[in-house]
Amino acid sequence: MLYFDNAATGGRKPDQVLNATAAAMKVCANPGRSGHKLSLSCANTVQQCRNALDAYFDGYGFDRVIFTKNCTEALNIAILGVLHAGDHVVVSCMEHNSVLRPLQYLQSQDVITYDVCPLRGERENGNANLDPTDIAARLRNNTRMVIVTTASNVNGCLPPLEKIKKILPKNVLFLCDGAQGGGHIPIKMKGAGVDLLCLAGHKGLMGIQGSGALLFSDRVQPRPILHGGTGSLSISLEMPDFYPDALEGGTLSYPAIVSLLEGVRYLSVHGKQANSRCLMLTAYFLNGLCGLRDYVSYSRPNPCGLASFAHKNLPSEYVADLLSERYDIALRGGLHCAPLMHQALGTQENGLLRASFSHFNSEREVDKLLSALEEIAKM
Repeated sequence: MLYFDNAATGGRKPDQVLNATAAAMKVCANPGRSGHKLSLSCANTVQQCRNALDAYFDGYGFDRVIFTKNCTEALNIAILGVLHAGDHVVVSCMEHNSVLRPLQYLQSQDVITYDVCPLRGERENGNANLDPTDIAARLRNNTRMVIVTTASNVNGCLPPLEKIKKILPKNVLFLCDGAQGGGHIPIKMKGAGVDLLCLAGHKGLMGIQGSGALLFSDRVQPRPILHGGTGSLSISLEMPDFYPDALEGGTLSYPAIVSLLEGVRYLSVHGKQANSRCLMLTAYFLNGLCGLRDYVSYSRPNPCGLASFAHKNLPSEYVADLLSERYDIALRGGLHCAPLMHQALGTQENGLLRASFSHFNSEREVDKLLSALEEIAKM
């Protein structure tokens, strides 16, 4: 099957990631929970991954690198574990439900309030984006946090993060969802003024499913939303008050962490080349799509490899099913768990088709997708 659903989960992993993960599966020692040599060796590898993520994203220290099972868990810790009663949040309309649903839950419980920042610009061809002045206009005296994705999971749009940070008062925290941007675009937390960065390991970071991370600055002290064993202060019935232990209750997924470590190492060497190729493939596809009738593009070329589009007359999920069943091509149709972004783009009724490329994909594979879309248009 031709795989163009990398924005959901990376379909192909580098060999070094696969080899290291397979080796980790054979170890099965619990890192940091025992004192024997095998456990300590695994704990050392976990520490190497903390160090690698901290360096790669210009973080605030290894102890502020928290491992999670996905980006959703990281976002829940960053939102539920940081906001307090009476806080106000400004969030962009580009956000995933992993952001919107925790906010909506807190608002439904009368804990917080939040406002949504709209898009500006032409909806089609990926020309709409956030305007920092619109975020500034929604700030209040009690605004505690502004939340903006690093890259839209719907169409690959890249918000102007540094410009947004510049308009924020010093007391306002800046949370970024790095699920799509992580590994694809340079994200330097200190340089961009990001206080909390949430990551999915199984997409652009080349890791396996079950890997994720939360990185945060010394301006925030997230409360645990999960309580359990940590291997430290075991005599206490309360969670440790120091990081990372305070936020890592339960056994860590050692194979997932190993895959994330090797993914970051791979990107440190090959990342620029890989992302340049994703940029080229999206441009190649979108240029080909322009020559097909009845299709409308909602993306512009981007290093995240996302190219979203719609057929003028057919629902996106119907076209996605045709591509899967008749042509053995995998991509995604629908609303992509980002309802406010689809409302902003005017695509909430039929959703969008999303082809998401990896640098492992080829132009020949893209040609097969374009050929299939052309045949569907002629039906």
